[in-house]
Amino acid sequence: MHPDPSNPSPNMRIGNYWHCLPEYTQARKAIWTAINPHSGKLRIDEAFPHELRENTRNDDMSITFKSGASWRVVGSDNPNSLVGATPFGIVFSEWALSNPSSWGYLQPMLLENGGWADFITTPRGKNHAHDMHTAAKINKNWFCETLTIDDTGMISPEQLAEVRVDYTALYGADAAEALIQQEYYCSADAAILGAYWGKELAQATREGRIRPLEPIKGYPLHTAWDLGIRDSNVIWFFQVVPGTKGYSHVLVLGCYAASNYGIGHHAEVVKEYAARLGLQRGDDYVPHDGRQREMGVWNNNPLDPKYGEAKQRIEVMIECGLNPKKVMDHALMDGISAVRQILPRCYIDESRCNDNAVEGLRQYQTEWDDEKKIFSDKPLHNWASHYADGFRTLAMAVKSVDIEYPRQPDRALVVGSQPVPGMQLPTYADLADLADREPRRQRI
Repeated sequence: MHPDPSNPSPNMRIGNYWHCLPEYTQARKAIWTAINPHSGKLRIDEAFPHELRENTRNDDMSITFKSGASWRVVGSDNPNSLVGATPFGIVFSEWALSNPSSWGYLQPMLLENGGWADFITTPRGKNHAHDMHTAAKINKNWFCETLTIDDTGMISPEQLAEVRVDYTALYGADAAEALIQQEYYCSADAAILGAYWGKELAQATREGRIRPLEPIKGYPLHTAWDLGIRDSNVIWFFQVVPGTKGYSHVLVLGCYAASNYGIGHHAEVVKEYAARLGLQRGDDYVPHDGRQREMGVWNNNPLDPKYGEAKQRIEVMIECGLNPKKVMDHALMDGISAVRQILPRCYIDESRCNDNAVEGLRQYQTEWDDEKKIFSDKPLHNWASHYADGFRTLAMAVKSVDIEYPRQPDRALVVGSQPVPGMQLPTYADLADLADREPRRQRI
């Protein structure tokens, strides 16, 4: 059992302790301002009585205790903002919904000071939380356990039967059973309810379209962006190549994500990656917010009417040697539908992507409305959203990528049974080119 920072024992280490939820705003609602419905009191007041506190700050959700220790609530959605602090203990709540990158940033600090971390969650498919749980089972340095309602006795069989009836009325029998297996029996095999592209990605896996790929020379490497500064900036790399039955194929050859960097940094990543693959640079597709201002990059030309204004992101991209193109403005659900339409044509090299990229597409899901007891018409905003938003840009971009199909071999002109040397039948491309060059006659 870990120490209580508000009530130190002789063996307790005075330090900084964090409670980390998937999102910072969620942490405020779920922990800091949450009221216990049974007592009517704030949960943090029940956990940490005021007589034990030295100071309480509402702005950053932190408490300093008379013992000298501190406790605060944080979010995993911007892990860079947490770097540099010195936590000794961290509790990750709802770990399956949290940004998996946050552990990569925070683990080194705990290793340095001999601290600890707890991960509390129910599964959300076989994502990073499932992988960590599987690894912890065989690592003697970790403690790991799975507690279902059979182990805890949290609800009775009669209550579970009532839950099953309610869920069946809301979702149908199959989805209801999947949710019960996930939430009450900790099953990672249950389907992710509300996942937008789960079916299409599962099909891609079955058909072997998520596998290592080789770039195809002669076709440019395009990028699709989800622009962010504080939030994660995501860049998908892709080629559009000739396919079958008149449809092009989309080769997804990588995904890069980083936060708290400007466009100049991302431009260098894009150029270096294209050079590494030996591919010609294509276009850099950005969403409608590409014309927003890039804070910190100013127009310093005193002769320009816009002198002193922050430059548009597209302007900065051009100055950095990129080829930005703004995709057609579209409603959110239209973009989600566009991804659903192109995924059957996509081949994805997961090995070239950021560790969380493809899983982010799998985890992208609609938000559940607790009051109306229905799935809402807007996505759940979490770490997966940035990967999904970038892929929506990719889906809209594919529609505007022009590809040249390989020219068919020339067909010889045959007279009788003998080909005529130097003479070939015209191809469709030849006729189209001839029509373009022919002056158009005016019609009366």
